Amino acid sequence: MTDGEKQLWALIDERLRPGADVARIDARIWELFGQTWAVVFTDLTGFSRMVAEFGIIHFLQEVHEQRSLFGPLIATHGGILLKEEADSMLLLFERPAQAVACLIEMNRRTHEVNRDRAPENKVLLCAGIGYGRVLRVGDRDVFGQEVNASSKLGEDVAKAGEILITEAARTELGDVPGLRFEPLTVRVPGTAMSFRVLYS
Repeated sequence: MTDGEKQLWALIDERLRPGADVARIDARIWELFGQTWAVVFTDLTGFSRMVAEFGIIHFLQEVHEQRSLFGPLIATHGGILLKEEADSMLLLFERPAQAVACLIEMNRRTHEVNRDRAPENKVLLCAGIGYGRVLRVGDRDVFGQEVNASSKLGEDVAKAGEILITEAARTELGDVPGLRFEPLTVRVPGTAMSFRVLYS
């Protein structure tokens, strides 16, 4: 456990004590760990089905290829790969515009790679983006409303090739040449509205 994690959990322990000054402790936690980020969750569509059908080595191949395909693009756009869980990646960017530009390029890259591939070897990316103040604990994790919303959008709602964003991310983006934003009818916890990014 890092020093930052120890400090956070010590404050949480303090918060649990009877009569604790919860407001003061919460303010201290936000003071120590609060940061503003564009939070991205990516997922590979159909991944679980492919693993069940083609086995664990196919799974390892997909994860390895995802790293090699997307790692350089994430770095080019100023992103931070915070963690990987199976076929999902948690990324941070300073601004939603960087996140959207990176994901568009990632989807274009998968389109090129998939052109001559069998269906079981195609890389099909989907993603969710949130933006706002989160608790960042070192280089391991982030917590917050926009984290939860982007996770739900990227891992549960988005389909192959889709980039879905929260209302906060949409507001921060403003008008972007070449992009349109389509409101979604689905509601996810953590955001009043969400949008599909339409790009050519």
